[in-house]
Amino acid sequence: MKAVILSSGGIDSTTCLGLAVDKFSSANVTTVSIYYGQRHERELQSAQAVAQHYGVDHHEFNAASLFKASDSALLKNSARSLEHSSYARQAAGNKKISTYVPFRNGLMLSMAASFADGFFDGDEPIELYIGVHADDAAISAYPDCSAEFVDAISRAILVGTYNRVKVVAPFVKFNKAAVVKFGLSIGVPYQLTWSCYDDGKTPCGKCATCLDRAAAFKACHAADPALNH
Repeated sequence: MKAVILSSGGIDSTTCLGLAVDKFSSANVTTVSIYYGQRHERELQSAQAVAQHYGVDHHEFNAASLFKASDSALLKNSARSLEHSSYARQAAGNKKISTYVPFRNGLMLSMAASFADGFFDGDEPIELYIGVHADDAAISAYPDCSAEFVDAISRAILVGTYNRVKVVAPFVKFNKAAVVKFGLSIGVPYQLTWSCYDDGKTPCGKCATCLDRAAAFKACHAADPALNH
């Protein structure tokens, strides 16, 4: 069995990486990152760093041209400002989250599945990991993080790869605190990860993902090692 981790260099995908390495060994695990024009390009450095930590192959692909017309605040070419508030506040009044990137997870999973199916020789089964969790799907913040979405695209990818590539979302029913708790138990190197949506050299501490990260470590009664790294 082989495993491919869709890696953003953040908490959730890095925890998936730690889980997969424990399950299959580093020799059978590969990570994939996608540059899609995100303002927080710093996350790609973290994806490389965690791959090096675990001793796994890492591959990066570019999909930025597909989002040139998007006004998502997560993209560098967007004129929208990044909101420094929680997802709940942003979604008040049934508004679409400003950092939603059109069908991003669908695109990235499809790219990673295509890569995986062609990269590994033979017909050996492949597990494709994505680190979506329940908090991302709550209040419809990111519909492409929901269990419904994962189930649907999992079926499509399995059918489209001769039943070879299976999407695995181990934390789809976890909240972020539960992901962190599990990751801490298996020694995930959170000091190497990056979550902030801003493009600074240090986390802003104010954007929705920074707030979620801080709340998760607080719920686990643990200090965030990245803040002192």
